[in-house]
Amino acid sequence: MKTVSHLREDFIEGKTTPTKVVAESLSLIRNKNKDINAFLFEYEEEAVNLAKQADDIYKKGGYEKLPLLGVPIAIKNNILIKGKIVTAASRMLKNYQSVYDATIVKRLKEAGAIIVGATNLDEFAMGSSTENSAFGTTKNPLDKSRVPGGSSGGSAAAVAMGSVPVAIGTDTGGSIRQPASFCGLVGFKPTYGAVSRYGLIAMGSSLDQAGPLANTVADAGLLHKIISGKDSNDATTFEEGTYPKTERKSKYTFGVPEHLLKSGVDESVSKLFYKHLEFLKDNGHELKEVKIPLFEQGLSAYYIVMPAEVSSNLARYDGIRYGLSVEDSDDLLSVYKKSRSQGFGTEVKRRVLLGTYVLSSGYYDAYYGKAQIVRNQMRSQLSKVLQEVDFVVTPTTPTSAFKLGEKADPLSMYKQDIFTVPANLTGAPALTFPMGEVSTEAKDMPVGVQYLGRWGNDFDLLSLGEDIYDKSMIALE
Repeated sequence: MKTVSHLREDFIEGKTTPTKVVAESLSLIRNKNKDINAFLFEYEEEAVNLAKQADDIYKKGGYEKLPLLGVPIAIKNNILIKGKIVTAASRMLKNYQSVYDATIVKRLKEAGAIIVGATNLDEFAMGSSTENSAFGTTKNPLDKSRVPGGSSGGSAAAVAMGSVPVAIGTDTGGSIRQPASFCGLVGFKPTYGAVSRYGLIAMGSSLDQAGPLANTVADAGLLHKIISGKDSNDATTFEEGTYPKTERKSKYTFGVPEHLLKSGVDESVSKLFYKHLEFLKDNGHELKEVKIPLFEQGLSAYYIVMPAEVSSNLARYDGIRYGLSVEDSDDLLSVYKKSRSQGFGTEVKRRVLLGTYVLSSGYYDAYYGKAQIVRNQMRSQLSKVLQEVDFVVTPTTPTSAFKLGEKADPLSMYKQDIFTVPANLTGAPALTFPMGEVSTEAKDMPVGVQYLGRWGNDFDLLSLGEDIYDKSMIALE
Protein backbone atom coordinates (compact mmCIF):
# COMPACT_ATOMS: atom_id res chain seq x y z
CA MET A 1 0.00 0.00 0.00
CA LYS A 2 1.15 3.56 -0.74
CA THR A 3 2.51 5.89 1.91
CA VAL A 4 0.22 8.31 3.71
CA SER A 5 1.59 11.29 1.78
CA HIS A 6 1.03 9.54 -1.57
CA LEU A 7 -2.48 8.48 -0.61
CA ARG A 8 -3.25 12.03 0.43
CA GLU A 9 -2.07 13.38 -2.93
CA ASP A 10 -4.11 10.78 -4.81
CA PHE A 11 -7.24 11.59 -2.80
CA ILE A 12 -6.90 15.32 -3.45
CA GLU A 13 -6.17 14.84 -7.17
CA GLY A 14 -9.03 12.37 -7.55
CA LYS A 15 -6.81 9.47 -8.67
CA THR A 16 -8.44 7.24 -6.09
CA THR A 17 -10.88 7.53 -3.19
CA PRO A 18 -10.91 6.54 0.50
CA THR A 19 -13.66 4.04 -0.33
CA LYS A 20 -11.41 2.23 -2.83
CA VAL A 21 -8.37 2.32 -0.52
CA VAL A 22 -10.30 1.06 2.51
CA ALA A 23 -11.88 -1.68 0.39
CA GLU A 24 -8.39 -2.72 -0.73
CA SER A 25 -7.21 -2.69 2.88
CA LEU A 26 -10.09 -4.87 4.07
CA SER A 27 -9.63 -7.25 1.14
CA LEU A 28 -5.94 -7.72 1.98
CA ILE A 29 -6.83 -8.39 5.61
CA ARG A 30 -9.38 -11.03 4.60
CA ASN A 31 -6.95 -12.72 2.21
CA LYS A 32 -3.80 -12.65 4.33
CA ASN A 33 -4.79 -12.54 7.96
CA LYS A 34 -5.72 -16.22 8.15
CA ASP A 35 -2.05 -17.08 7.58
CA ILE A 36 -0.42 -14.11 9.36
CA ASN A 37 -2.82 -13.49 12.30
CA ALA A 38 -1.88 -9.81 12.47
CA PHE A 39 -5.44 -8.70 13.29
CA LEU A 40 -7.63 -9.84 16.17
CA PHE A 41 -10.58 -7.69 15.08
CA GLU A 42 -11.69 -6.05 11.84
CA TYR A 43 -14.09 -3.10 11.77
CA GLU A 44 -15.39 -3.47 8.22
CA GLU A 45 -18.84 -1.91 8.48
CA GLU A 46 -17.67 1.15 10.39
CA ALA A 47 -14.60 1.59 8.16
CA VAL A 48 -16.68 1.47 4.96
CA ASN A 49 -19.12 4.07 6.30
CA LEU A 50 -16.29 6.41 7.36
CA ALA A 51 -14.66 6.00 3.95
CA LYS A 52 -17.87 7.12 2.22
CA GLN A 53 -17.96 10.19 4.47
CA ALA A 54 -14.32 10.92 3.59
CA ASP A 55 -15.16 10.67 -0.13
CA ASP A 56 -17.75 13.42 0.30
CA ILE A 57 -15.34 15.69 2.16
CA TYR A 58 -12.72 15.36 -0.58
CA LYS A 59 -15.38 16.24 -3.17
CA LYS A 60 -16.89 19.18 -1.29
CA GLY A 61 -13.75 20.49 0.46
CA GLY A 62 -12.78 20.83 4.09
CA TYR A 63 -10.06 18.20 4.10
CA GLU A 64 -7.22 20.67 4.72
CA LYS A 65 -7.39 20.33 8.50
CA LEU A 66 -7.73 16.53 8.37
CA PRO A 67 -4.22 15.24 7.57
CA LEU A 68 -5.21 11.56 7.78
CA LEU A 69 -8.62 11.82 6.13
CA GLY A 70 -9.48 8.48 4.51
CA VAL A 71 -6.22 6.78 5.53
CA PRO A 72 -6.67 3.21 6.89
CA ILE A 73 -4.79 2.51 10.11
CA ALA A 74 -4.42 -0.38 12.57
CA ILE A 75 -4.34 -0.06 16.37
CA LYS A 76 -2.65 -2.44 18.80
CA ASN A 77 -5.29 -4.19 20.88
CA ASN A 78 -4.08 -2.84 24.21
CA ILE A 79 -5.22 0.68 23.26
CA LEU A 80 -8.85 1.52 24.06
CA ILE A 81 -11.32 2.19 21.26
CA LYS A 82 -14.80 3.15 22.43
CA GLY A 83 -17.35 0.41 21.90
CA LYS A 84 -14.75 -2.16 20.81
CA ILE A 85 -13.44 -5.29 22.50
CA VAL A 86 -9.93 -4.58 23.83
CA THR A 87 -8.28 -7.78 25.05
CA ALA A 88 -4.56 -7.00 25.43
CA ALA A 89 -4.37 -10.50 23.84
CA SER A 90 -5.33 -12.05 27.19
CA ARG A 91 -8.09 -14.43 28.27
CA MET A 92 -8.46 -12.12 31.26
CA LEU A 93 -9.99 -9.42 29.02
CA LYS A 94 -11.50 -11.65 26.34
CA ASN A 95 -14.88 -9.90 26.49
CA TYR A 96 -13.91 -6.47 27.81
CA GLN A 97 -15.59 -3.65 25.87
CA SER A 98 -14.08 -0.19 26.16
CA VAL A 99 -16.36 2.67 27.22
CA TYR A 100 -14.06 5.45 25.98
CA ASP A 101 -11.37 6.27 23.45
CA ALA A 102 -7.70 6.49 24.38
CA THR A 103 -6.36 10.00 23.81
CA ILE A 104 -4.28 8.88 20.85
CA VAL A 105 -7.31 7.16 19.28
CA LYS A 106 -9.36 10.31 19.78
CA ARG A 107 -6.66 12.39 18.07
CA LEU A 108 -6.33 9.97 15.17
CA LYS A 109 -10.10 10.00 14.62
CA GLU A 110 -10.13 13.81 14.74
CA ALA A 111 -7.42 13.80 12.05
CA GLY A 112 -9.69 11.71 9.79
CA ALA A 113 -7.97 8.32 10.14
CA ILE A 114 -10.07 5.22 9.53
CA ILE A 115 -9.36 2.42 11.99
CA VAL A 116 -9.81 -0.82 10.04
CA GLY A 117 -8.88 -3.21 12.84
CA ALA A 118 -7.09 -4.04 16.07
CA THR A 119 -3.84 -5.99 16.02
CA ASN A 120 -2.43 -8.94 17.91
CA LEU A 121 0.29 -8.67 20.56
CA ASP A 122 2.07 -10.60 23.26
CA GLU A 123 -0.31 -10.87 26.21
CA PHE A 124 -0.41 -7.54 28.07
CA ALA A 125 2.53 -6.54 25.81
CA MET A 126 4.86 -8.99 27.56
CA GLY A 127 7.14 -10.56 25.00
CA SER A 128 9.47 -10.06 22.06
CA SER A 129 7.90 -12.32 19.45
CA THR A 130 4.06 -12.15 19.58
CA GLU A 131 4.09 -15.85 20.43
CA ASN A 132 2.56 -15.16 23.85
CA SER A 133 -0.89 -14.09 22.68
CA ALA A 134 -3.89 -15.98 24.04
CA PHE A 135 -5.35 -15.76 20.51
CA GLY A 136 -2.58 -17.36 18.50
CA THR A 137 0.87 -16.51 17.19
CA THR A 138 1.46 -13.79 14.62
CA LYS A 139 3.85 -14.66 11.77
CA ASN A 140 6.31 -12.46 9.93
CA PRO A 141 4.87 -11.63 6.47
CA LEU A 142 8.40 -11.65 5.00
CA ASP A 143 8.94 -15.26 6.12
CA LYS A 144 6.05 -17.04 7.79
CA SER A 145 8.41 -19.45 9.56
CA ARG A 146 9.75 -16.52 11.59
CA VAL A 147 8.43 -14.18 14.26
CA PRO A 148 7.47 -10.58 13.47
CA GLY A 149 8.95 -9.41 16.79
CA GLY A 150 6.99 -8.23 19.77
CA SER A 151 5.07 -7.14 21.57
CA SER A 152 3.73 -4.96 18.72
CA GLY A 153 4.20 -7.79 16.23
CA GLY A 154 0.61 -7.59 15.01
CA SER A 155 0.93 -3.89 14.16
CA ALA A 156 4.25 -4.49 12.41
CA ALA A 157 2.83 -7.43 10.45
CA ALA A 158 -0.22 -5.38 9.46
CA VAL A 159 2.02 -2.80 7.79
CA ALA A 160 4.50 -5.35 6.40
CA MET A 161 1.76 -7.37 4.70
CA GLY A 162 0.51 -4.20 2.99
CA SER A 163 -2.93 -4.00 4.57
CA VAL A 164 -2.36 -0.53 6.08
CA PRO A 165 0.27 2.16 5.44
CA VAL A 166 0.72 2.88 9.17
CA ALA A 167 -0.12 1.32 12.52
CA ILE A 168 0.13 2.22 16.19
CA GLY A 169 2.05 0.09 18.68
CA THR A 170 3.31 0.50 22.22
CA ASP A 171 6.91 0.34 23.39
CA THR A 172 7.92 -0.63 26.94
CA GLY A 173 11.37 -2.05 26.24
CA GLY A 174 11.60 -2.07 22.45
CA SER A 175 8.17 -3.35 21.46
CA ILE A 176 7.83 -0.97 18.50
CA ARG A 177 11.46 -0.87 17.40
CA GLN A 178 12.27 -4.59 17.49
CA PRO A 179 9.24 -5.60 15.33
CA ALA A 180 10.08 -2.74 12.98
CA SER A 181 13.60 -4.13 12.64
CA PHE A 182 12.36 -7.69 12.03
CA CYS A 183 9.76 -6.59 9.44
CA GLY A 184 11.82 -4.00 7.56
CA LEU A 185 9.85 -0.98 8.82
CA VAL A 186 10.33 2.38 10.49
CA GLY A 187 9.48 2.45 14.21
CA PHE A 188 9.55 5.35 16.63
CA LYS A 189 9.57 5.34 20.45
CA PRO A 190 8.83 8.91 21.61
CA THR A 191 10.30 10.70 24.61
CA TYR A 192 8.50 9.54 27.74
CA GLY A 193 5.62 11.98 28.20
CA ALA A 194 5.48 13.12 24.58
CA VAL A 195 2.41 10.93 23.96
CA SER A 196 -0.46 10.43 26.38
CA ARG A 197 -0.82 7.04 28.04
CA TYR A 198 -4.50 7.70 28.83
CA GLY A 199 -6.41 4.71 27.48
CA LEU A 200 -3.39 2.43 27.16
CA ILE A 201 -3.66 -0.79 29.15
CA ALA A 202 -0.70 -0.36 31.46
CA MET A 203 2.22 -2.74 31.61
CA GLY A 204 5.09 -0.64 33.01
CA SER A 205 3.74 2.83 33.70
CA SER A 206 7.12 4.58 33.86
CA LEU A 207 8.26 2.88 30.64
CA ASP A 208 5.24 2.63 28.28
CA GLN A 209 4.90 4.89 25.25
CA ALA A 210 2.75 4.60 22.15
CA GLY A 211 4.21 5.30 18.74
CA PRO A 212 3.99 4.63 15.00
CA LEU A 213 5.11 1.83 12.71
CA ALA A 214 5.36 2.89 9.07
CA ASN A 215 7.12 2.38 5.76
CA THR A 216 8.85 5.78 5.84
CA VAL A 217 10.20 8.15 8.48
CA ALA A 218 7.99 10.90 7.02
CA ASP A 219 4.85 8.87 7.75
CA ALA A 220 6.08 8.06 11.27
CA GLY A 221 6.74 11.75 11.86
CA LEU A 222 3.26 12.71 10.65
CA LEU A 223 1.60 10.22 13.01
CA HIS A 224 3.73 11.35 15.92
CA LYS A 225 2.78 14.96 15.30
CA ILE A 226 -0.89 14.02 15.47
CA ILE A 227 -0.83 11.82 18.58
CA SER A 228 1.71 13.77 20.67
CA GLY A 229 1.18 16.74 22.97
CA LYS A 230 -0.14 17.73 26.37
CA ASP A 231 -3.13 15.82 27.72
CA SER A 232 -4.97 16.80 30.91
CA ASN A 233 -5.71 13.12 31.49
CA ASP A 234 -2.00 12.25 31.75
CA ALA A 235 0.11 14.40 34.08
CA THR A 236 3.37 13.06 32.59
CA THR A 237 2.70 14.65 29.19
CA PHE A 238 4.39 17.85 28.01
CA GLU A 239 4.07 20.30 25.15
CA GLU A 240 6.57 20.47 22.31
CA GLY A 241 9.18 23.10 23.16
CA THR A 242 9.46 22.10 26.82
CA TYR A 243 13.01 20.85 26.21
CA PRO A 244 15.88 22.76 24.50
CA LYS A 245 16.14 22.03 20.79
CA THR A 246 19.01 20.19 19.17
CA GLU A 247 21.04 22.62 17.07
CA ARG A 248 20.22 22.16 13.38
CA LYS A 249 23.32 21.33 11.34
CA SER A 250 24.18 19.99 7.94
CA LYS A 251 26.61 17.51 9.51
CA TYR A 252 26.25 15.79 12.87
CA THR A 253 28.43 13.92 15.34
CA PHE A 254 27.22 10.41 16.12
CA GLY A 255 28.26 8.51 19.22
CA VAL A 256 29.01 4.82 18.77
CA PRO A 257 29.05 2.70 21.99
CA GLU A 258 31.46 0.06 20.69
CA HIS A 259 31.43 -1.79 24.03
CA LEU A 260 27.77 -2.74 23.51
CA LEU A 261 28.51 -4.40 20.18
CA LYS A 262 30.30 -7.23 21.99
CA SER A 263 27.07 -8.33 23.66
CA GLY A 264 26.09 -11.32 21.52
CA VAL A 265 25.53 -9.42 18.26
CA ASP A 266 25.46 -11.63 15.16
CA GLU A 267 28.49 -11.13 12.95
CA SER A 268 26.29 -10.41 9.93
CA VAL A 269 24.44 -7.67 11.86
CA SER A 270 27.75 -6.14 13.03
CA LYS A 271 29.10 -6.05 9.47
CA LEU A 272 25.96 -4.34 8.23
CA PHE A 273 26.09 -1.84 11.11
CA TYR A 274 29.69 -0.87 10.36
CA LYS A 275 28.74 -0.50 6.72
CA HIS A 276 26.04 1.95 7.83
CA LEU A 277 28.63 3.86 9.86
CA GLU A 278 30.76 4.14 6.73
CA PHE A 279 27.72 5.53 4.93
CA LEU A 280 27.44 8.23 7.62
CA LYS A 281 31.12 9.11 7.24
CA ASP A 282 30.80 9.23 3.45
CA ASN A 283 28.01 11.77 3.90
CA GLY A 284 30.26 14.03 5.94
CA HIS A 285 29.12 13.13 9.44
CA GLU A 286 31.58 12.53 12.27
CA LEU A 287 31.72 9.35 14.31
CA LYS A 288 32.96 9.27 17.89
CA GLU A 289 33.34 6.26 20.15
CA VAL A 290 31.46 6.79 23.39
CA LYS A 291 31.13 4.81 26.58
CA ILE A 292 27.86 4.45 28.44
CA PRO A 293 28.97 1.75 30.89
CA LEU A 294 25.66 1.17 32.62
CA PHE A 295 23.88 0.49 29.34
CA GLU A 296 25.39 -2.99 29.67
CA GLN A 297 23.41 -3.37 32.91
CA GLY A 298 20.30 -2.00 31.24
CA LEU A 299 18.72 -5.42 30.70
CA SER A 300 19.27 -6.41 34.32
CA ALA A 301 17.75 -3.17 35.61
CA TYR A 302 14.87 -3.36 33.14
CA TYR A 303 13.91 -6.90 34.13
CA ILE A 304 13.58 -5.75 37.72
CA VAL A 305 11.83 -2.41 37.21
CA MET A 306 9.41 -3.67 34.56
CA PRO A 307 8.14 -6.79 36.42
CA ALA A 308 7.72 -4.69 39.57
CA GLU A 309 5.41 -2.32 37.69
CA VAL A 310 3.69 -5.27 36.00
CA SER A 311 2.97 -6.79 39.42
CA SER A 312 1.38 -3.54 40.56
CA ASN A 313 -0.57 -2.80 37.37
CA LEU A 314 -2.01 -6.29 36.97
CA ALA A 315 -3.17 -6.52 40.59
CA ARG A 316 -6.46 -4.95 39.47
CA TYR A 317 -7.37 -8.09 37.50
CA ASP A 318 -8.76 -9.97 40.47
CA GLY A 319 -11.91 -11.59 39.08
CA ILE A 320 -14.11 -9.11 40.94
CA ARG A 321 -14.23 -5.72 39.25
CA TYR A 322 -13.95 -6.64 35.57
CA GLY A 323 -12.36 -9.20 33.31
CA LEU A 324 -12.50 -12.97 33.70
CA SER A 325 -14.20 -14.17 36.88
CA VAL A 326 -14.25 -17.85 37.81
CA GLU A 327 -17.37 -18.00 39.91
CA ASP A 328 -17.38 -21.70 40.85
CA SER A 329 -15.21 -20.90 43.85
CA ASP A 330 -15.69 -21.62 47.54
CA ASP A 331 -14.59 -18.24 48.84
CA LEU A 332 -13.17 -14.86 47.82
CA LEU A 333 -9.56 -16.05 47.85
CA SER A 334 -10.49 -18.90 45.51
CA VAL A 335 -12.05 -16.38 43.09
CA TYR A 336 -8.73 -14.48 43.03
CA LYS A 337 -6.64 -17.60 42.57
CA LYS A 338 -8.75 -19.29 39.92
CA SER A 339 -9.45 -16.13 37.92
CA ARG A 340 -5.79 -15.11 37.77
CA SER A 341 -4.45 -18.61 37.16
CA GLN A 342 -6.87 -19.23 34.29
CA GLY A 343 -6.85 -15.67 32.94
CA PHE A 344 -3.10 -15.07 32.71
CA GLY A 345 -0.64 -16.86 30.44
CA THR A 346 2.77 -18.26 31.37
CA GLU A 347 4.86 -15.18 30.58
CA VAL A 348 2.50 -12.87 32.45
CA LYS A 349 2.59 -15.12 35.51
CA ARG A 350 6.39 -15.25 35.33
CA ARG A 351 6.68 -11.47 35.39
CA VAL A 352 4.05 -10.99 38.08
CA LEU A 353 5.87 -13.46 40.33
CA LEU A 354 9.25 -11.83 39.67
CA GLY A 355 7.83 -8.36 40.26
CA THR A 356 6.11 -9.36 43.48
CA TYR A 357 9.37 -10.88 44.70
CA VAL A 358 11.54 -7.81 44.04
CA LEU A 359 8.98 -5.59 45.75
CA SER A 360 8.61 -7.82 48.79
CA SER A 361 9.84 -6.99 52.28
CA GLY A 362 13.53 -7.74 52.63
CA TYR A 363 14.23 -7.65 48.90
CA TYR A 364 12.96 -4.20 47.86
CA ASP A 365 16.24 -2.38 48.58
CA ALA A 366 18.42 -5.20 47.33
CA TYR A 367 16.72 -5.41 43.93
CA TYR A 368 14.17 -2.74 43.04
CA GLY A 369 15.99 0.05 44.89
CA LYS A 370 19.31 -0.75 43.22
CA ALA A 371 17.68 -1.05 39.79
CA GLN A 372 16.24 2.44 40.19
CA ILE A 373 19.70 3.77 41.15
CA VAL A 374 21.15 2.16 38.02
CA ARG A 375 18.33 3.68 35.97
CA ASN A 376 19.03 7.20 37.25
CA GLN A 377 22.75 6.81 36.62
CA MET A 378 22.05 5.54 33.10
CA ARG A 379 20.14 8.73 32.41
CA SER A 380 23.03 10.83 33.75
CA GLN A 381 25.56 8.93 31.63
CA LEU A 382 23.45 9.31 28.49
CA SER A 383 22.92 13.02 29.21
CA LYS A 384 26.68 13.52 29.49
CA VAL A 385 27.31 11.66 26.23
CA LEU A 386 24.65 13.70 24.42
CA GLN A 387 26.54 16.86 25.39
CA GLU A 388 29.52 15.52 23.42
CA VAL A 389 27.62 14.08 20.43
CA ASP A 390 24.34 14.88 18.72
CA PHE A 391 22.90 11.36 18.59
CA VAL A 392 23.85 7.83 19.65
CA VAL A 393 23.67 5.09 17.03
CA THR A 394 23.45 1.31 17.55
CA PRO A 395 21.92 -1.71 15.82
CA THR A 396 18.27 -2.08 16.79
CA THR A 397 18.51 -5.80 17.47
CA PRO A 398 21.42 -8.25 17.83
CA THR A 399 19.90 -10.61 15.23
CA SER A 400 17.41 -10.66 12.41
CA ALA A 401 13.99 -12.28 12.92
CA PHE A 402 14.35 -15.69 14.53
CA LYS A 403 12.33 -18.82 13.87
CA LEU A 404 8.99 -19.44 15.54
CA GLY A 405 9.62 -21.38 18.75
CA GLU A 406 13.38 -20.90 18.49
CA LYS A 407 13.75 -18.87 21.69
CA ALA A 408 11.62 -20.83 24.12
CA ASP A 409 14.14 -20.06 26.87
CA PRO A 410 13.06 -16.74 28.48
CA LEU A 411 16.64 -15.49 28.98
CA SER A 412 17.54 -15.86 25.29
CA MET A 413 14.33 -14.00 24.43
CA TYR A 414 15.08 -11.19 26.89
CA LYS A 415 18.53 -10.65 25.34
CA GLN A 416 16.82 -9.41 22.19
CA ASP A 417 16.21 -6.14 24.06
CA ILE A 418 19.89 -5.29 24.72
CA PHE A 419 19.90 -2.19 22.49
CA THR A 420 16.32 -1.05 22.98
CA VAL A 421 15.65 -1.04 26.75
CA PRO A 422 18.03 1.88 27.55
CA ALA A 423 15.73 4.29 25.71
CA ASN A 424 12.79 3.25 27.89
CA LEU A 425 14.75 3.28 31.15
CA THR A 426 16.11 6.77 30.43
CA GLY A 427 12.97 8.12 28.70
CA ALA A 428 14.91 9.21 25.59
CA PRO A 429 13.39 9.14 22.08
CA ALA A 430 14.58 6.40 19.72
CA LEU A 431 14.06 5.84 16.00
CA THR A 432 14.72 2.72 13.97
CA PHE A 433 14.68 2.15 10.22
CA PRO A 434 16.10 -0.56 7.91
CA MET A 435 19.87 -0.57 7.37
CA GLY A 436 19.87 -3.53 5.00
CA GLU A 437 19.38 -7.28 4.94
CA VAL A 438 21.36 -10.25 6.22
CA SER A 439 21.30 -13.75 4.81
CA THR A 440 19.68 -16.21 7.23
CA GLU A 441 19.46 -19.82 6.08
CA ALA A 442 19.41 -18.74 2.44
CA LYS A 443 16.71 -16.16 3.24
CA ASP A 444 17.47 -12.43 3.24
CA MET A 445 15.87 -10.72 6.24
CA PRO A 446 15.94 -7.04 7.24
CA VAL A 447 17.62 -5.56 10.31
CA GLY A 448 17.37 -2.03 11.64
CA VAL A 449 19.65 0.73 12.86
CA GLN A 450 18.65 2.75 15.92
CA TYR A 451 19.23 6.42 16.71
CA LEU A 452 18.82 7.83 20.23
CA GLY A 453 18.26 11.55 20.67
CA ARG A 454 17.94 14.14 23.41
CA TRP A 455 14.87 14.30 25.64
CA GLY A 456 11.95 16.10 24.06
CA ASN A 457 13.73 16.50 20.73
CA ASP A 458 11.50 13.99 18.97
CA PHE A 459 10.94 16.05 15.85
CA ASP A 460 14.64 16.88 15.52
CA LEU A 461 15.38 13.15 15.64
CA LEU A 462 12.64 12.41 13.11
CA SER A 463 13.88 15.17 10.82
CA LEU A 464 17.43 13.82 10.94
CA GLY A 465 16.12 10.30 10.47
CA GLU A 466 14.11 11.29 7.41
CA ASP A 467 17.18 12.76 5.74
CA ILE A 468 19.44 9.80 6.55
CA TYR A 469 16.73 7.26 5.72
CA ASP A 470 16.08 8.75 2.27
CA LYS A 471 19.78 8.81 1.43
CA SER A 472 20.46 5.35 2.84
CA MET A 473 17.57 3.81 0.90
CA ILE A 474 19.06 5.23 -2.31
CA ALA A 475 22.48 3.84 -1.31
CA LEU A 476 20.99 0.38 -0.67
CA GLU A 477 19.33 0.19 -4.09
